[in-house]
Amino acid sequence: MTAGYPLAGLRVIDLSTEIAGPYCTKLLADAGADVIKVESPGGDPLRRWTASGAAIPAGEDSALFQHLNASKRGVVIDIETATGRADLRALVAATDIMVESFPPGTLRRLGVDGTSVRANNPTLSVVSISPWGGTGPWADRPATEFTLQAAMGSIAYRGLPDGVPVAAAGRLGEWLAGIYAAVGALSAWLSARNTGTGHDVDLSMFESMLLGMTTFSDLRSQWRKGPLLRSIDIPSIEPAKDGWVGLCPITSQQWKDFCLLIGHPELGDNPRYLQIHHRMEDLPFMQQIIHGWTRQHTVAEIIERATQLRIPAGPIGNGQTLPHIDHFVARGVFGSGPGGFLRPRPPYQFEKAPLRPFGPAPRLGEHTDTVRREFAQDRPSVSSQLKQGALILRRAQHERGQPGPAGFSAHPELVEGRAENPSQQAVRRAETGPALPLTGLRVIDLTNFWAGPIVPLHLAMFGADVIKVESIQRPDGARLADLIPNEPVWEWSALFAGANLGKRDVTLNLMAPEGMTLLKRLLASADLVVDNYSARVLENFDLTWERVHALNPRLIMLRMPAFGLDGPWRDHPGFGQTVEQISGLGWITGYEDRPLVPRAVCDPLAGLHAVLAALLALEHRRRTGEGQLVEVPLIETALNVAADQVIEYSAYGTLARRQGNRGPYAAPQGVYRCAEAGEYVAIAVATDTQWAALRKAMGDPEWAREPVLATVAGRRAAHDAIDAHIEQWLCTQSRDAAAQRLADAGVPAHGVINAHFVTPNPQLEHRRFFQVMRHPVTGETRYPGLPMAFSGLDRQLHHRPPPTLGQHNEEVLGGELGLSAEAIADLRERKIIGERPVFM
Repeated sequence: MTAGYPLAGLRVIDLSTEIAGPYCTKLLADAGADVIKVESPGGDPLRRWTASGAAIPAGEDSALFQHLNASKRGVVIDIETATGRADLRALVAATDIMVESFPPGTLRRLGVDGTSVRANNPTLSVVSISPWGGTGPWADRPATEFTLQAAMGSIAYRGLPDGVPVAAAGRLGEWLAGIYAAVGALSAWLSARNTGTGHDVDLSMFESMLLGMTTFSDLRSQWRKGPLLRSIDIPSIEPAKDGWVGLCPITSQQWKDFCLLIGHPELGDNPRYLQIHHRMEDLPFMQQIIHGWTRQHTVAEIIERATQLRIPAGPIGNGQTLPHIDHFVARGVFGSGPGGFLRPRPPYQFEKAPLRPFGPAPRLGEHTDTVRREFAQDRPSVSSQLKQGALILRRAQHERGQPGPAGFSAHPELVEGRAENPSQQAVRRAETGPALPLTGLRVIDLTNFWAGPIVPLHLAMFGADVIKVESIQRPDGARLADLIPNEPVWEWSALFAGANLGKRDVTLNLMAPEGMTLLKRLLASADLVVDNYSARVLENFDLTWERVHALNPRLIMLRMPAFGLDGPWRDHPGFGQTVEQISGLGWITGYEDRPLVPRAVCDPLAGLHAVLAALLALEHRRRTGEGQLVEVPLIETALNVAADQVIEYSAYGTLARRQGNRGPYAAPQGVYRCAEAGEYVAIAVATDTQWAALRKAMGDPEWAREPVLATVAGRRAAHDAIDAHIEQWLCTQSRDAAAQRLADAGVPAHGVINAHFVTPNPQLEHRRFFQVMRHPVTGETRYPGLPMAFSGLDRQLHHRPPPTLGQHNEEVLGGELGLSAEAIADLRERKIIGERPVFM
């Protein structure tokens, strides 16, 4: 029964291959969409690829392919032929979303791009995923996920000072692009349902990774001198008596408690070591002390004692151990399905909206005849049917005096009784253009740090009115991260600024009854509330789901505790690095003898999955009128993007291992020293054609002509020798000249860029990735936007800079809740509201 799924009735054509596009459409299929995978006669290369290098039995598809393509139908169409293109046009004529990952311009060359096919289906949206984006000076530059990491600054700042910089393993950028694509696809669909016109969504993997694999480094570069020094977190993944253990004392208090734990409270009392980069400057000293303690205790002992002090800690999981960790067993995170191997469930849980159980992945062309007959009926697009029904629902709700549902423009006659904020008024004045899909949505933001705040950030970009609630007793911790000594110091955090654009900000002391009463008044008129505290925090305020639901039955409550709302680890603290340590991402990243966390990826990954979960919950509410509780644990989003480790150990018995800068996708692959000290070029040869191009660029030396090197298996076996030859060739060349020479020859290569110096960048400038706005404290500031361009929306979607602390107290509390000036002054006098932290 599919009718109850959030996306029941949505039809998706998936022309993509590898990981990013299939992960996007997997998430849509999990939510009930009918996804039809269209492959060439040769099939998706992922059918024959494994991350562990395990042999795939004859007649089977890889376990990872089966996971990413579960519950889809499969057809074979050769779009290079006229007949194939006619078949594709017939499919998309009755389709809502098409996802593709061809080289830029391919569909346009063949006459089946979005503009062409919308002649017969105006509401169709086409999501295109490419390394650099579909246009710009680098659009056709060869790249892999590894060389994109070099280009956007991820590689340069990870690693030991006396070693080479190290990439994050696991093709993380592709998974990141996949979740961004899913958010873009649903947003385009919602917009098309409002306006009757679909979008071309042009997604850049480079921009996705810039947002998700660095901590707003370009923002930071505008306020602080560079470069970013190569480093590791201290402490992070450390040797214990019986293995590796993960520790993550991010806050000052956690660091002090950690120093107390290891018997050196004097380190916690030293203000110099409150900053991680100062600990890095004294790395040998720090490691001697930390390892002297951790090596004397087992992993279990360290976790128990750290957790008692509220220090985030956990085991270093891998494909073998993860399914057996008690917390994941208790929560039922892993299970088997078609194919017989273990895999993680979807990373969010809904109280009322069911998700589709995993169905089998299609064999190559399995449903070609069935689908051809089905589409021959030439049914009208599902989008047009849903849009017509939605208009009827909207009229009925207006007659009952109910606010318009998310996904529809809030026209003036539908917002009676609710004050409009300036962003809504601006949209109203611009109704001749396409409506932002979430216009009229009210979001209460109770989040802090990074994973939580980027959920309302993205909703605001698509039109939602977001009210962020902090307090002067405990402002968002991100305001005090990586402190920059400007006044007022709490307004100069790149992390806070990058994650909180487009929001209004109020301060409410929730420990005071008056503060809690005002929060409840905000919740009573809201559509969505988001928090990412540990599970117990809101309960301590008596803001349980039951209480909130009774206050506002249509409200959706989205919660993002690190480890979920139940299970043995329910109350454990955790940050993004904590879940990187536990999920297996830390197991495969780093040097062969030392695991490292990828850094700066699991927070945005969790936030983006939560954005998707919010859109699904809103769609369920549009169809049913029901609010509900939604749970998006950080750890489960990380387990989903690290899924190949558990999948392949379960399917093939092979355990993934760390390989430094080498990997299972390309050979040779690595970072290679150049003529300038400290400069490197990243190279990844993913195909035999690219190997031939590398040989030519190097002058086709005799050693490279060995027949055994013509295959990836041969190159992998000779990796050490090839690396030595490449580095010898590069040692007299400059980084940028060598990288350009290789790219011009068709080799995926890029200089290893320090994230502090990502800009100026001609590709980002061409695509208008950044948006300059005036902030009341920092002045003219350059902010990052979305990693995708919508053909029917402005490229720059931020409608206000990040808020100062309590900036909108009068506007919201007075203008919308009706408090008098005297009442607001009294609240400020009693420090229930304010604009300056009480401890500053």
